[in-house]
Amino acid sequence: MAAKKKKNKGEIEDVLLKRIRDRRLLPNVPDATGMRMKGDRRGNDDAPENKGIPKHEGVRYSARVQVAVTCWFKEGVPQVFYCMSENISTTGILLDVPDEKNKNLLEKAIKIRLKFKLEPGLMPEGYETRFKINAILVHSHETEDGRFACGMRFSPSLSRYVYKRRAANLRTLALILLFMLAGVVLLMRTESVIYFRFNRIIYFYSILTAAFLLSRYLFGALYKPVPVNEDFTPGVSIIIPCFNEEVWIQQTILGCIDQDYPLDKLEVIVVDDCSTDNSFEKIEEIVNELLSQDERYLTKGRLHCIRMPENGGKREALSRGVMLAKHDLVVFVDSDSFLEPDAIINLVQPFQDPKMGGVTGRTDVANTYTNSLTKMQSVRYYIAFRVMKAAEAYFDAVTCLSGPISCYKKDLVIRHMDRWLNQRFLGQKATFGDDRAMTNFILKTHRTTYQDTAVCSTIVPNTHRQFLKQQMRWKRSWLRESSYACTFIWRKEPLMALFFYAGFLIPLLAPVVVVYNLIYVPIFHGTVPVTFLVGLFVMAMLMSMAQLFFRRSSTWVYGFVFCFYYEAVLLWQMPIAWVTFSKSTWGTRMTPHDVKAAQKKRKRKAVTYGENLEN
Repeated sequence: MAAKKKKNKGEIEDVLLKRIRDRRLLPNVPDATGMRMKGDRRGNDDAPENKGIPKHEGVRYSARVQVAVTCWFKEGVPQVFYCMSENISTTGILLDVPDEKNKNLLEKAIKIRLKFKLEPGLMPEGYETRFKINAILVHSHETEDGRFACGMRFSPSLSRYVYKRRAANLRTLALILLFMLAGVVLLMRTESVIYFRFNRIIYFYSILTAAFLLSRYLFGALYKPVPVNEDFTPGVSIIIPCFNEEVWIQQTILGCIDQDYPLDKLEVIVVDDCSTDNSFEKIEEIVNELLSQDERYLTKGRLHCIRMPENGGKREALSRGVMLAKHDLVVFVDSDSFLEPDAIINLVQPFQDPKMGGVTGRTDVANTYTNSLTKMQSVRYYIAFRVMKAAEAYFDAVTCLSGPISCYKKDLVIRHMDRWLNQRFLGQKATFGDDRAMTNFILKTHRTTYQDTAVCSTIVPNTHRQFLKQQMRWKRSWLRESSYACTFIWRKEPLMALFFYAGFLIPLLAPVVVVYNLIYVPIFHGTVPVTFLVGLFVMAMLMSMAQLFFRRSSTWVYGFVFCFYYEAVLLWQMPIAWVTFSKSTWGTRMTPHDVKAAQKKRKRKAVTYGENLEN
């Protein structure tokens, strides 16, 4: 799929994986005509070595890499030739074979081995390595320029190959290091206990931070997603609120409607909140194209597009969609987020528990390989979901069902809708933090959880300016909603509540602790805070090793980058958030509140400029 976005001068081009679209517009949707069955889908074969591979792993990616092909025969010595690949998936590769002689070698060979290297960014994270893998010729045809396109099926799949040949060693190494790091943390905190009487506040903070951090990794490791019960397919309405997302909205809509889910139990509602760019035209374009294929995909009764009469904000758009939804579960999806084909079937599984009120899936970064900033965010996102949210899910008490993909019982959303729409803080209307706010309403009376197998990817900021504005907005909403959660979370499981309060206090006190250790101690005591610096290094190592253990990605090194970036930059946003968290501007997009704020700023500058002229 598309790999670029570059519109205005000064903007950075987003780099996405280059997915090759299927010939069919919706390849994963059950075919209403019966012309195509599940077993016909790419990558869904019944080969023993491919058993258990997720269906979406048949997705092909454009990848031009050199491949060394070795062919064995019943008689004679093995023959080796080189060619380039055209595209690749976890289940196979398309080779660009230069002549008929080499094509004949593939056809006659009793055994074929391919050797190639995948650079980062050609396939999803975890596949950037060297491969030496057996393959089988599936088909071949001559191209217009006299060359031959030869489709090869891997045996086993790349997923199995990586897991057995590379991942096992990496996971073992990462696991050993994780245990060693945990031991270092415990030893350091033993020191805190011994010297506790000399500085109770600082050493209490150290002990609290270590206990909280280790608990997240422990319970995150114990977490298990709910397995798929294919007989459990409740009705689902996906709601996509859109404001000025002309670049990504079509891909978002396709990802939502192209789900491996019963046709009569899934609908998609797109709500345009009076976008000022070409978003609505893009929505109408893809919707009309999908509606034209109604006979095959029954889109007329499952796909709806509406435009708000005036810009009311994200909550108003979501609420409008909820009121139009015909199913009992509603899924909120951001307009720059892209669902995997099996995201919905996985997302609904925890609702087999009647006390479950809301579920969030895993959000990966779609533009990971754009630059160092996006790679850093990729590690942060993965740890935030696979470790932090997984630890909360162990107690069925996830405190933020994230905006890119979250599912609620419709009746609960309607029950809390008025409070949600009219939420105010310090006299200002709450215009962001809608996901945390709704989670709080649901969590107060019901369970909330995280489903790691329900995966989507989202576009993250690729410039520091955008990123810092986003993080400031998130910190303000975190302060507001966490303060509210403090009033009821104590009613939940005691251990979970204890860790929640610890997680609330630690970021609030962090700026003070850093100032004490990095400024006060060196200046007034003339010593280097070695213990504190070692603690930072250990924290960074824990994040990086967890990324390596769970994901086996080459981006693991950016766990270090994020931790030190946080201490040097993001940490200092917290004091600013303390005194500005009543602000209602987004900062990263021109909502009506941002427009008004910009107008006021221009007026202040004009007044100041005029006064200076007079003086």
